[in-house]
Amino acid sequence: MVTDNIVNVIGHRNPDTDSVCSAIAYARLKRKITGKKYVAKRAGKINAETDFVLKHFGVPAPDYIRDVRTQVVDIDVERVQGVGEDISIKKAWEIMKTEMLQTLPIVNDDKKLIGLLTIQDIAKSYMDVYDSRIIATAKTPFSNIIQTLEGEMVYGNPDERIESGKCLIAAANPDLMESYIEKGDIVILGNRYESQLCAIEMDAKCIIVCDGSTVSFTINKLAENKGCFIIKTPFDTFTVSRLINQSIPIKFFMKGENLVTFGLGEFLDDIREVMAKKKHRDFPILDWNGHYFGMISRRSLLGARKKKLILVDHNEPSQSVDGIEEAELLEIIDHHRIGSIETMGPVFFRNQPLGCTATIIYQMYNEYSVEIPKDTAGILCSAILSDTLMYRSPTCTDTDKKAAEELAEIAGIDVEQYASEMFATGSNLSSKLPEEIFYQDFKKFDVGEKTFGVGQITSMIHTELDAIKKRLVPYTKKVLQELDVSMIFFMLTDIMQESTELLYAGNGARELAEAAFHQKGEEESIILKNIVSRKKQIIPAMMIELQEDV
Repeated sequence: MVTDNIVNVIGHRNPDTDSVCSAIAYARLKRKITGKKYVAKRAGKINAETDFVLKHFGVPAPDYIRDVRTQVVDIDVERVQGVGEDISIKKAWEIMKTEMLQTLPIVNDDKKLIGLLTIQDIAKSYMDVYDSRIIATAKTPFSNIIQTLEGEMVYGNPDERIESGKCLIAAANPDLMESYIEKGDIVILGNRYESQLCAIEMDAKCIIVCDGSTVSFTINKLAENKGCFIIKTPFDTFTVSRLINQSIPIKFFMKGENLVTFGLGEFLDDIREVMAKKKHRDFPILDWNGHYFGMISRRSLLGARKKKLILVDHNEPSQSVDGIEEAELLEIIDHHRIGSIETMGPVFFRNQPLGCTATIIYQMYNEYSVEIPKDTAGILCSAILSDTLMYRSPTCTDTDKKAAEELAEIAGIDVEQYASEMFATGSNLSSKLPEEIFYQDFKKFDVGEKTFGVGQITSMIHTELDAIKKRLVPYTKKVLQELDVSMIFFMLTDIMQESTELLYAGNGARELAEAAFHQKGEEESIILKNIVSRKKQIIPAMMIELQEDV
């Protein structure tokens, strides 16, 4: 499958500008130095600030991926060609025998799956059919009969379908034949002129002349006058009588209702249970548009390949995309504390105490002597300015600032002016719903048996933060149970004043904030002067306090 060699480069849930831009830039770097398929992804909705950055530099947003568990698209789907519903049983058998298939998919002109034919269905068509009118009941095209009998149509329309009459062999003398040949019948006979004439006179729909016998001019003319078709075949009467039911179109025997199908995007965890309950040998797969794609069996699941991942800007499972425990983790590029992530084998792990993951990516471009395009420089610079709050955050280092200034020169932007536009766009939150604001930059953290979440928004306008507070306070209390966390904290960070109002909700949240920052808070929040960094100021203080309580 095409996904076999793809490596997804992805940031954390509720991605910020650093998470998205670092994923894009690192995927570009990896493609450049390896020539392989590295694709940037995102684990959540693009926020307003990041959207501004990507549009400013003309960079497409990465595709969203919510779960990296193994999917049908990650296994070898057998590309069995679908066939039309009107092909004969004989033709279907030849295809299945040649391709060594147990199940044949039937599709319409739009490539939509309409049925399945199995070896068992073909066996039933031979063993269970005794009806002499089955060919008409199945509305068999004359072309199927011609193909099955390897014959030729002497007179008639091969595209016409048989819709009435029975099929019989003219083995008796003409006097007896007159008593059982009816209008619309198909009559199998030899080269006897009298028998041919009798069948035509009795208004048979078609006569099948065996042994390659020549049809006389007189019989031809009589047949034309009476509208009786003539098919000539090289086979003898016995062989024709044995083969003719094989001309029936497969739609008459196929299973066309309650088909069990799977899509390319379905997870193997979900389909295994379904497959176990069904006795089918093969299961059809539909593509992303619902068209027939191929077939899989239970054996196909044995060769499933895990998705390959590179994590940027995080290293904790609670912050990562769903299903990460089932993926093959290749690399981690991060600037946060080292969490509890576990891997099946050794991985490349680069973690540096810098203010932004984008700074590390910039260093790697230089280390590999790869020229940085203007748009890549722009998004990397934007990520640094965002994560360091334009150098105001205590997480910002001289390395971050130097990298941002050099990237700004490549991108052709004025840092002060551009950063002001970027932050102003990102902090324009007045029209957003509380849930949109809340999840714009929200992360979960685990300490022992406790799980808490910390969100953050930044603004250059204090009055905007006050308005947002009024909407977020009731929302944090509402969402507390939904997120299955002990406590929720939310940082309303004023960039210009370099301070944060920390909202809290949950049992013990206020007490934790007061103990961690050694000051009294109000009922719903606490004002933290000179604190703007979640990573370096909020989380460490809370971790220390929680660990002391354990």
